[in-house]
Amino acid sequence: MEHILGEDWMVVPAGGSTGTAFYAQSAQKKLFLKRNSSPFLAVLSAQGIVPKLVWTKRLENGDVVTAQQWLDGKALNIEEIQHPKVAKLLSKIHQSSELLDMLLRIEQTTVKLDQTLVRVKQFVKGNKIGRNSLILYQAIKYLEDRLFDVYYDKQVVCHCDLNHHNWMLSNDGELFLIDWDNARVGDPAMDIGRILQSYIPKQDWDQWLAHYGIESSRYLLQRMHWHLLVDEIIAYVWALNQRDDKEADSHLRELYQLMRQVKEWHL
Repeated sequence: MEHILGEDWMVVPAGGSTGTAFYAQSAQKKLFLKRNSSPFLAVLSAQGIVPKLVWTKRLENGDVVTAQQWLDGKALNIEEIQHPKVAKLLSKIHQSSELLDMLLRIEQTTVKLDQTLVRVKQFVKGNKIGRNSLILYQAIKYLEDRLFDVYYDKQVVCHCDLNHHNWMLSNDGELFLIDWDNARVGDPAMDIGRILQSYIPKQDWDQWLAHYGIESSRYLLQRMHWHLLVDEIIAYVWALNQRDDKEADSHLRELYQLMRQVKEWHL
């Protein structure tokens, strides 16, 4: 990376599992560099959803390097993610036709519920513990029974990885949502459900949804739980495959919690 910027720059890996992100610093400037990030980044930058895109360069080997403004700030903690700013930024993302047009051009596909269900069932079938698990059987039965009830035709850009570490607050008070590698076009309930279930106390759900701009309904809760169950089934079986007992237990507890809610809330 140093040869792109010149001798005055110091470049260090930014961590992460892919090894494609770097911090770069000179006497006057700081940048965040990433190799082969999505062309989607330019639209996200133009809408102020991620830190400003400074330049894009193509290397001789065909790789593309992007440089973004490096802002001093912090990731949101679990309490801060309950702030109305989060709901309003997520709503802005979901309502953006520019983001939707660009991601459809890149991905050329949307999340289809029937295909998702087939994929989940095949994934579970490939693991012996998963095949014999009663809770997974019950969860998949729910997915099958509700397949046509949770159809939603207003597809939007969903981030699909709303961990609180991906929400960044600059020292100037600007809120950003970063790490768009898992973005898909689908039901906004995929994102809304993850935020509510993971970070918002149940008694505050209606208030959070009001900040987002919609009202709670049985239909919304059904859609949220359908997608949350998909996520937790896949995460649980993946952890079993990795022999990560601690992670598997965490997702198993979440599966039981979701199935309890489905039953108690008559979803």
